[in-house]
Amino acid sequence: MPVLQPDEIKTYDLDTLAIRVFLKALEILGGPRKLIELRNLTWITSLMEAAYAIVLSEEAFKTEDEIAAFLGLTRQTVRNILRADPDLVMAKIEGELKEKTPKAHTAGGLAKIAYKEIKEGRDNLNFFIYALQNASETLGIYWPIEVLKRIKGLNFPADKEALKERLSGIKIKDKPSDEILEKLTYPVKSPSDLLHQIRKTLEGGE
Repeated sequence: MPVLQPDEIKTYDLDTLAIRVFLKALEILGGPRKLIELRNLTWITSLMEAAYAIVLSEEAFKTEDEIAAFLGLTRQTVRNILRADPDLVMAKIEGELKEKTPKAHTAGGLAKIAYKEIKEGRDNLNFFIYALQNASETLGIYWPIEVLKRIKGLNFPADKEALKERLSGIKIKDKPSDEILEKLTYPVKSPSDLLHQIRKTLEGGE
């Protein structure tokens, strides 16, 4: 398996985060079904562009011109995304959902809210659970599903005691959850960070 270089890892991380922001923004809107019901799939593209714009600005510190060049947008469109007021957007989102061409600031406001939710640990667990179920059935690895189900609704970053309470009584690959939790680094930043740390702990113990 090829080893990713630092620059490649950074790019991969940005892409992954942008997709997570996009999915969270969709969740805030009411999910893909909501857009289908309104026959308004143009929101999909706008939300993805806004998600990338916010992530490139906040995580990679790219300028408006650099983001515009990367996404193939005008500088003014990028500026509208980055300067969007999330509170104003949420106040009028129901009306704007019916517009066939979403305004850049609306998509930007949603992306900002989604980005904040993810950075504060309120990730799209329903998506992760759905995505992992198929992999779990194929590989016979079920502990990630059980862990995610147990921590739904938990605020992140999370400390050891909060996680012990949620994961009490379960075993992860035949090991008591308490034993594994003792080896993690706290606070745990997000659900994905929790799964990553558990996996690394299991690998280290084998």
